[in-house]
Amino acid sequence: MAIEITVPRLGWSMEEALFSSWLKAPGEMIRAGDLLFAIESDKATQDIESFDEGILHLPASTPQQGETVLVGQVIAYLLAPGETAPNLIPPTPPDSGRGNETPQSTQPKEILSTPTKSETPIITPRARRAAHELGIDWTNLTGTGRDGRIREADIRAQTTNPLTSTRRLIGERMMTSQQKTAPVTLHTTADASALVHHRNELKSTGAALIPSYNDMLAKLTAIALKTHPVVNSRWEGENLRTSRDIHLGMAVDTDNGLLVPVLRDVSKFSLEEIATRFRDLTERARTKHLTPDELRGGTFTISSLGSFGIDAFTPIINFPECAILGVGRIVRQPVAVGDAIGLRDILTLSLTFDHRAFDGAPAARFLQTLSGLIESPLSGLVS
Repeated sequence: MAIEITVPRLGWSMEEALFSSWLKAPGEMIRAGDLLFAIESDKATQDIESFDEGILHLPASTPQQGETVLVGQVIAYLLAPGETAPNLIPPTPPDSGRGNETPQSTQPKEILSTPTKSETPIITPRARRAAHELGIDWTNLTGTGRDGRIREADIRAQTTNPLTSTRRLIGERMMTSQQKTAPVTLHTTADASALVHHRNELKSTGAALIPSYNDMLAKLTAIALKTHPVVNSRWEGENLRTSRDIHLGMAVDTDNGLLVPVLRDVSKFSLEEIATRFRDLTERARTKHLTPDELRGGTFTISSLGSFGIDAFTPIINFPECAILGVGRIVRQPVAVGDAIGLRDILTLSLTFDHRAFDGAPAARFLQTLSGLIESPLSGLVS
């Protein structure tokens, strides 16, 4: 009996994914444990292995690269030698535009000629009016109506930008955070002049790898979290778990949306090791080569918008974590230094925390400790 190959569910919120490629050729003998195909889900591309064996059969309607597939969808079969494959009927999306057509019993039948292949496609009068109003060239569109005719829904679809699965997932997580946390944001500033000076000294050495300010802040943040472990907490159901280990997420802007790769046990690494590992995670985030495990399990997140010229912002908690640090740009500005005015490099920090997990005082003490480490960073960065 033919064995169905289906799209697995790789995450609790996964309903669909993008098909990447087949890793085996049709007609090839598949063994249990062989990697069959790759799909992009939960912001990462993952290879799917076979749990059965047989000859791989790809029907004509098998998904192509970049097509959306649904969880549980049958996309191919494993056959015994000499076995005939059953017919595969691909899932049919709902016809969202049917409400725009009126039954023939209540509206005169449209008189439309059937074109030859060299003619322009069929278009309904209502669709033609919509195309004229919206300034859309419909002559190269493929209609979704009967016999390929273009309907009003097809025209109006040209003016919308459907959300990608990644964008929808980000939106769902943001809404989950807002619904399941009681977020409060505290803002403060720190004198980062010593931090800037230390990095300039590192640059003057001509070293191949110069840690970024985010690398330095990751190192100092880990030290502050050790001092204030309640901030390094995450929800497990209705229970709050404070972690001894610091698994630090660093928000990364990519072409596919915001990703948060996690560097585990960050407090165990030197500054140079942190810089090396974060560069690797960032590069693989932007090329879709992160594994699902590298995108989850964080205990605290840093999000930096300083490179975009942002001073302060309100970051959203990466639930089920309990806090996130927003980092603004470093601005050189005049400040009071004793009884004089001097130029200092000022950095704005914004901590959003879940008030259900802890109160404002522990959050403020964490920011106070981190600010002190930024203002006197040398001992923390060289340890």
